[in-house]
Amino acid sequence: MVLLIDFDGSEERLQDAKAGIPEHLTERVFILGALTDPEALKKANLGSYEEIGLAMARDCRDEADTIWGHQLLRHNASELERLRVHVRPILFPSIP
Repeated sequence: MVLLIDFDGSEERLQDAKAGIPEHLTERVFILGALTDPEALKKANLGSYEEIGLAMARDCRDEADTIWGHQLLRHNASELERLRVHVRPILFPSIP
């Protein structure tokens, strides 16, 4: 499961959100989001929500940080790494 949250400018929101997940599910839940709010991503000229989402998927597939390295998204690094390890082989099975 992927939870998309607004971090409202606080990276501590990740730990707060994780605290509400039952322990037996923690390895199956990934929490991602913009540091402030999703509208800020569009205001940062990253494109439409669809374009942003496609760029995020490409970065995940290609193990790149083109969009994930943006200041509004880079706080997702630990969750993104877990996502790449556990989900990338399922979503993109033809990529080693």
